[in-house]
Amino acid sequence: MGRAEANKEAVRRLQESEVFLVGAAIAKDTLPGMTDKMLLHAGPPITWDRMCGPMRGAITGAIMYEGWAKTEEEAEKLAASGEVKFDPNHHHRAIGPMAGVISPSMPVFIMENKKFGNFSYTNMNEGLGKCLRFGANSEAVITRLHWMKKVLYPVMRDSLKLSGPIDWRTMVVQSIQSGDDCHNRNRNCTALFAKAIAPYVALCDFPKEDLSEVLKFIDNTEHFTINLTMAMCKAAADAAAGIEGSTILTAMCRNGTDFGIRVSGTGDEWFVAPANTPIGLFFPGFTQEDANPDLGDSTITETCGIGGFVMAAAPAIVKFVGGTVKDSVNFTLEMYEITETEHEYFKIPTLDFRGSPTGIDVIKVLETGITPRINTGMAHKKPGIGQVGAGLVRAPMDCFIKAAEYMQSH
Repeated sequence: MGRAEANKEAVRRLQESEVFLVGAAIAKDTLPGMTDKMLLHAGPPITWDRMCGPMRGAITGAIMYEGWAKTEEEAEKLAASGEVKFDPNHHHRAIGPMAGVISPSMPVFIMENKKFGNFSYTNMNEGLGKCLRFGANSEAVITRLHWMKKVLYPVMRDSLKLSGPIDWRTMVVQSIQSGDDCHNRNRNCTALFAKAIAPYVALCDFPKEDLSEVLKFIDNTEHFTINLTMAMCKAAADAAAGIEGSTILTAMCRNGTDFGIRVSGTGDEWFVAPANTPIGLFFPGFTQEDANPDLGDSTITETCGIGGFVMAAAPAIVKFVGGTVKDSVNFTLEMYEITETEHEYFKIPTLDFRGSPTGIDVIKVLETGITPRINTGMAHKKPGIGQVGAGLVRAPMDCFIKAAEYMQSH
């Protein structure tokens, strides 16, 4: 199969994937290959000694959440000892925003790609601000995680058993046409999910106070559905992987130190370069000097043609990540230069319902000198502090150069 034909097949799979939210379970019981004393993380592979501040903060927080250590100092010592195995989420069909840490006893959502028969998994969103995914690990953060396992998880699990599979591609299509980019603006998607799941939450056999608390939590967590949309994209991208000769990306992710990509035609091979630092808007009391380099698995959204690639559909996002409405349109238009096609389902109203730029092509990136644009949250570079703002960043060109060199030599 030649490159042109292989790329058409890859983007066909990206677009035709029919991904449904089908359930919730505990990570160690569900994620393929996950074992006890294993912590999954965002981005390409990395060791403790190279982890950035927020990743270390999230790792130590997860260790305390699991009860493997009582204090942050004990947790850091355990993390450095080699007794805990660290592995990328991507190696276990999983995905997580920012630090993306998933520990064995954490609850996860399950997504099924009914068109191509594969599954993906993601953790549950904690909300904004001081959260484990941003490197915060205070007692309040750990307490919230335990509430999520004790209350949120069983309600979500039983509600989804009652509702049956929820068509997530349709959810994203509607959200984009209502002003979301489904990466950093998820207000409409979360509202749609709350509307879809609430009748079944009401039927669950739990105390009324718990059911009310769960619905309030979803309502107050506008980013609640980003994890689910990421998992949808992961399932679609995995379906497009392994096509010989294809130069289409199937993963972009960051661990706060490195930025990594995967290409369909090279399977599970990682191509890695130092992560760039986002520039954007900051919460009061923080500045650009506080920002950690780019972090998280959430760039799977841009990989599948949404997120920063549909900023033209989400003009209000500039109030969160910076820039102007004109910039958001130009960002989307520029991405058509490096993609294979326009998405059949993800339509942009402000561009006369033009399909989103979809299927990042390594060769087009190199030919144009244009790298993918990303909008993202920002974590403090020191562990334990949490989110400090949100902004814009580009993928590093060196990843694409390394991928092209590998394909040429193989």
